[in-house]
Amino acid sequence: QVQLVESGGDSVQPGGSLRLSCQISGYDFSSSCMGWFRQAPGKEREGVAAIYRSSVTTYYTDSVKGRFFISQDAVKNTLDLQMNSLQPEDTAMYYCVAIPRFVSSAASCPRRPDPYIDWGQGTQVTVSS
Repeated sequence: QVQLVESGGDSVQPGGSLRLSCQISGYDFSSSCMGWFRQAPGKEREGVAAIYRSSVTTYYTDSVKGRFFISQDAVKNTLDLQMNSLQPEDTAMYYCVAIPRFVSSAASCPRRPDPYIDWGQGTQVTVSS
């Protein structure tokens, strides 16, 4: 049974850190693109980070490079997003996603939300002073 359950969202001050976690079931971690999207009020859903286990590669959108770090644990079936130096523009609902794919690297994982069928309920991140 496919299931994605996010947790870890909270309200923090600018410059703070949060770690999001997603419990994923029903996917083969070795042959699936996994990642995080976010959606701020009034804005389109955007891809934040992706990971592809087989090639041990990661991908980040430019606005989070050097601040966010994606990781996964195939034993615990979890996908994490460590977020550092948070800014107000990072405020959004964060969603984890997964899709079975054979790609060469995480950079080739789908960056638009359309291909992803299964989504979690989301976890809210609010950054404000």
